[in-house]
Amino acid sequence: MDKKVFIIGGHYGSGKTEVSLNLALENRAERTKVALIDLDIANPYFRSREKTEEFSKYGIDIFGNFFRDEVTLEIPALAANVRAPLEDPETVSIVDLGGDGSGAKVLVQFMRAIENRDFEFYCVINRNRPETDSPEKAISMISEIEAATGLKISGLVNNSHFLTETTADDIVAGAVFCREIEKRNGIPLRINCCPERLTDDFSAKLSGADRSVPILPIRMIMRDAWLDQILTL
Repeated sequence: MDKKVFIIGGHYGSGKTEVSLNLALENRAERTKVALIDLDIANPYFRSREKTEEFSKYGIDIFGNFFRDEVTLEIPALAANVRAPLEDPETVSIVDLGGDGSGAKVLVQFMRAIENRDFEFYCVINRNRPETDSPEKAISMISEIEAATGLKISGLVNNSHFLTETTADDIVAGAVFCREIEKRNGIPLRINCCPERLTDDFSAKLSGADRSVPILPIRMIMRDAWLDQILTL
């Protein structure tokens, strides 16, 4: 992953924020300067800016809402320094967009800084979400995001899962799903997301061209363990 800007879009609830945070950690292992830019100013839940203090320990700065430390204060006001990492040629910037086309519109105001950089625009796909459980629905959502931003999606991110119940076969099914989207609209599968505990099992199930698709090991950063405990009660 030699790009300097990664824009992460997708449907609400697709796991964009988990992907963004894990992609930032993956790049921090290889690069000196990494920043995460939280442009999701519409969704009040599971926001990457809530991890500002934790990620500073890894040397990763998180930029975004002016009120990023006020978890209960939902005012869509972006901080003035959001543009800084995008304009720094030495910084790898991970941009966590809001969901769908409506949430992605905020990207337009940073277009000049982005277009001057070597960037990728990824769309996160979770085939288990009702809004994107068919290629037709997923392609419609992609078109909506492209129309809102004026940018073309350059790659798909397979993030198909069932939280703690995910199996390697579920991820394989997600990869097959993304390949069908790729066949229909030409956008390639660029990343397979996989829980850390399943990476070996998932890798063993891959064959052919799918073996060359990078695997992003996923740590559950945003979803606190107590939420999953509630789901099992």
